Amino acid sequence: MKKKTKLGVAVAGVVLMASIGVPAASAADISGLQTRPLSTAPAAGEGGYRFVVKYRAGSAELRDVARANQGISTAAARAGLNRAVPAMGRTAARPAASAALLRRMGSPGWAVVKASRSLNGAETAQFIREMKANPAVESVEVDRLYQHMATDTPSFTPNDPQTAVQWNFYNAVSGVNATTAWDISQGEGIVVAVIDTGIAQGNPDLQTSVIPGYDMISDKRVSRRATDDRVVGGWDVGDWVEENYCTGWASADPHDADTSSWHGSHVSGTVAQDTNNGLNLAGLAFKSKVMPVRVLGSCGGFGSDISDGIIWAAGGTVPGLPANQTPAEVINMSLGSGGPSTCPTIYQDAINQAIGLGSIIVVAAGNSNGNAGSYTMSSCNNVISVGATGFNGGKAYYSNYGPRVDLSAPGGNAEQSNNGWIFQVINRGEQGPTNEWAPIGLVGTSMASPHVAAAVAMVQSVVDTPLTWSQMRDLLTSTVKPFGVAIPAATPLGAGILDINAALVKATTPPCNPDVDDCGPVATALVNKVAVTGLSGPAGKEGLYSFEAEAGKVLTFMTYGGTGDVSLYVSHDKEPTATSSDAHSTRAGNSETVRFTTPKAGTYYIKLVGAASYSGVSLVARQ
Repeated sequence: MKKKTKLGVAVAGVVLMASIGVPAASAADISGLQTRPLSTAPAAGEGGYRFVVKYRAGSAELRDVARANQGISTAAARAGLNRAVPAMGRTAARPAASAALLRRMGSPGWAVVKASRSLNGAETAQFIREMKANPAVESVEVDRLYQHMATDTPSFTPNDPQTAVQWNFYNAVSGVNATTAWDISQGEGIVVAVIDTGIAQGNPDLQTSVIPGYDMISDKRVSRRATDDRVVGGWDVGDWVEENYCTGWASADPHDADTSSWHGSHVSGTVAQDTNNGLNLAGLAFKSKVMPVRVLGSCGGFGSDISDGIIWAAGGTVPGLPANQTPAEVINMSLGSGGPSTCPTIYQDAINQAIGLGSIIVVAAGNSNGNAGSYTMSSCNNVISVGATGFNGGKAYYSNYGPRVDLSAPGGNAEQSNNGWIFQVINRGEQGPTNEWAPIGLVGTSMASPHVAAAVAMVQSVVDTPLTWSQMRDLLTSTVKPFGVAIPAATPLGAGILDINAALVKATTPPCNPDVDDCGPVATALVNKVAVTGLSGPAGKEGLYSFEAEAGKVLTFMTYGGTGDVSLYVSHDKEPTATSSDAHSTRAGNSETVRFTTPKAGTYYIKLVGAASYSGVSLVARQ
């Protein structure tokens, strides 16, 4: 049977549920709620239509539009674009082409250059070479299209009637411990920017939490609006495609027609769906505000629009746009490359700028079941990368993995059954929005990422001083719950599953006062026979762990897997060091073992030290 190719609607990246035999649940399977399978996105072609160019500081081209256009025209002429090419054999005729500056970008030095027609692979490569030959140009890249890839009884339980299906919030093994977390924080006062397809206006379960953002899409073929102008709001008007709509300018391949995904609405619902309103479903940080920044539409979204969206969301300046009056403390990006791709400089510059402005960026690891460090956005620095787990607490079959994944969260359907969907309320329109809405189940790392974005909002809402992105990453990874199913060493999925309550408890617990308290070392607790996976760091990095041992029962600590070289130091009731410990293991590599045949009862402290840089290491305690 032939496989149909569709455009991406439910994932950050490219995963075909239909191609691997996973059925979508019927309405009767889950309390009348509907599900939608994953589908593919069009691959970017070899050629180009728009380019992003970084000019060197102090260059005339950076200051003067006329000088920039002069250099661009010269490069186009030297690349032979100004000459028409007649048809030859199976190759169609190509008219003469020109190129010009389209606009300046928010990242300093960057600009968008637009060709008058799509260029094939050879023309693109030659134009880039000629542009780079200009001493004023620091870098040139194709402006590619990217795709959208729950001890004490809690006092707060939402009355939303269909929350029973939200296992991702409440399940003891695989959920994020939302119920007890809500007693500490509900995200009040925090803005979460969702950089995605936007939010469809009028959602009955997103009435109080949405504030206007911006539609950053600068090509009407992508936006489905009447002009190429960017507009205030960030409202999703649909990302449907007719058959072969994207072919020839956004994709090298033919494709089937596909309906609108309403992807950004689903992601936003997990962050802040109206909760305790007696309607439909709940959201996690439901007292936060979600701000739609629309960068994805029909066929995907240009990297230049995504980059500007990051900067504008964080409160940075983007030429031609009004200032963002409600800068986002948190930015969620459930989007990325469908195939291997290192982080484009244009993205890294924008991310660094947003981090400098105080935002924390959470990204989906991707759905290609590959190394997340080889895919955009996880290949970028200064982001929190999130893998996906399912109802059983194990790795979702589609989730990217590797040392670049910081932690995981529910993305759904690891079991490839009808039990594991992530539900939120979205529009039912096949093209533009209609008046019909329904809870719809989707799966993907796109669904996992907003759990973590919501957790960041909930933490920032209650701490006295906002955490930096690295402090937040360390907090979240040090308070995870163990995976419900052991993660193979070859596919590490981060430190564990997000536990929002544990993160909030740790963030809000006052530091120990040694003048009045018996303060022990601050350590991450190990669970018997549950490995902490995906550990990585440079030479000299130290990680401290603890384990509550029984007396007289053989106790073993082990590290294994990954690459590099680590050492292991262990002491009872005190923090070990390289020069003072009860036992240690310092063999070359990562296979270290410390064993106590007659251990004492109480707390053992385990210090993992990078003898050299290391990656993908696992640590486990067994008794």
